[in-house]
Amino acid sequence: MILKAAMRLTATGAPGYRETLPCRPESAKRARLLVAAALDAWGIGELGCSGMQIVAELVNNSVNHTRSRAILVVIAREGRSVRIRVADKSRGVPVLRRPEDSSEEGRGILLVDTLSTSWGYDRKPWGKVVWAELRMADASPPEER
Repeated sequence: MILKAAMRLTATGAPGYRETLPCRPESAKRARLLVAAALDAWGIGELGCSGMQIVAELVNNSVNHTRSRAILVVIAREGRSVRIRVADKSRGVPVLRRPEDSSEEGRGILLVDTLSTSWGYDRKPWGKVVWAELRMADASPPEER
């Protein structure tokens, strides 16, 4: 696939990938490629649309609301879940908002909340890690579960 050729994945362990990116708007595209390539490598590309939108929103939040020079994007598979993390050096935390219909901003974390199974943040001495989790669909039909 073209995405695999475009990405050099850096393994983080049990399975996971990470990349340090400049804290700039164009990094959202690189983060989307990282997520798509990792999901494809794990054979769960069906999570790609949601995963790519989530990582783009998390990267854009770092770009728009922090003064970090770099961000760290990590995608890890944890059992039947995939966790996408974006770390920056800001201690300011994301807030879920319900913007007015006419508002042009403030929907990023709302999208993350809608697309993910769960999301949150972990404060660190140097900043924070914002994460969102996607759960893989069960293979069996509902009546067999």
